[in-house]
Amino acid sequence: MSSTYTSRLKLERQTSGENSGNWGNLVNYVLNRIDSTVRGYVAVSVAGSANVTLISNTSTTNTDDSATDDQVHNKVIELTGTLTGAINVFTDAVEGEYTIFNNTSGAYSLTFGNTGHAANGVAITQGSRALIYTDGSTMYDTLTSVALTTPKIITGINDVNGNELIKVTATSSAVNEITLANMSTGANPTITASGGDSNVGLNLVPKGTGVLQGSGSALKIAGLETMWVPSSAMYGATTNPADAQQVETTATRPDMKVLDFDASTDEFAQFSVAFPKSWNEGTVTYQVYWTPSSTNTGDCIFGLQGVAIGDDDTIDVVYGTAIDITDAGIGTVEDQQVSAVSGAITIAGSPAVDQQTYFQLYRDADAGGDTFTGDARVLGIKIFYTTDAANDA
Repeated sequence: MSSTYTSRLKLERQTSGENSGNWGNLVNYVLNRIDSTVRGYVAVSVAGSANVTLISNTSTTNTDDSATDDQVHNKVIELTGTLTGAINVFTDAVEGEYTIFNNTSGAYSLTFGNTGHAANGVAITQGSRALIYTDGSTMYDTLTSVALTTPKIITGINDVNGNELIKVTATSSAVNEITLANMSTGANPTITASGGDSNVGLNLVPKGTGVLQGSGSALKIAGLETMWVPSSAMYGATTNPADAQQVETTATRPDMKVLDFDASTDEFAQFSVAFPKSWNEGTVTYQVYWTPSSTNTGDCIFGLQGVAIGDDDTIDVVYGTAIDITDAGIGTVEDQQVSAVSGAITIAGSPAVDQQTYFQLYRDADAGGDTFTGDARVLGIKIFYTTDAANDA
């Protein structure tokens, strides 16, 4: 009876009594082929634009010379050379596993497939490695075809060029995470905060001076906001009012709409605002924009206080506690002055959504620390407040 051969590796199965005096050579050949299949490596040049079929010894003429063994039975195959066109690289149409390294150059695609089944091959990106399984007709990239239920990523994920794409850090006591979900036609994919806590926020933190963007434009983020209130939106209080003036600098140059606060008497101005619904109803701070009426450089003390009024509440209420700020005269008439930011002001009246907040601005002229001898001409104030929602919906 003649020898038979295995279907995949073509290993000779000798019949008892056959090949007298030649068994050693044939056994060595079988060992060489098993060695190549388990740990073998071969580099094959596929340069050019023509399809390449790897060398395969499928005949029944075997040899024990490993140097002449075929290419397709190696476990690891490195494909090299400069491509001048898209190519297919073919191997035997039998079941097997490969590690393929596409180490070619040239901006063309390379597809690895079984002979006679070009349409069922796997495209392998230049510079990358693929773990391939084939059933003899269809190639499968096992890194993309196999579900990884709980993979551990140590430091991050790199792109096809080996550059950093996503970096991963670990928290030893982590219970919260993000969940990524794709969606069907007409719906948007989602990035969702999830985890063990009942309420989990989602922090997106830019680096340095970077900003979050959507479609190329900066996204609004809940946090510190400002509101400008010009002096023209204020009015002198009925009792001890600040004096509203329009002051010309030079003809056809900017006129100043100001409220003059006297140097010897406490004077007051009032205004009201409706904060956006996104306001967190917490404390606020402010800056005073003003200009001196004289060259004096003494200290000027301003104060601001507020109270919130809701639907069906009386407006006849007391303002909350005032917070003062001190700013020294700049010494030049008509120069712009901007004070430091004040301390936190607590708005009286238990602020809530859809309330109107009344403010009173004053100069504490009779305080011992107010030494500015001229009128303080207020141009307006900037209010700083904090939002805790992205919009007012």
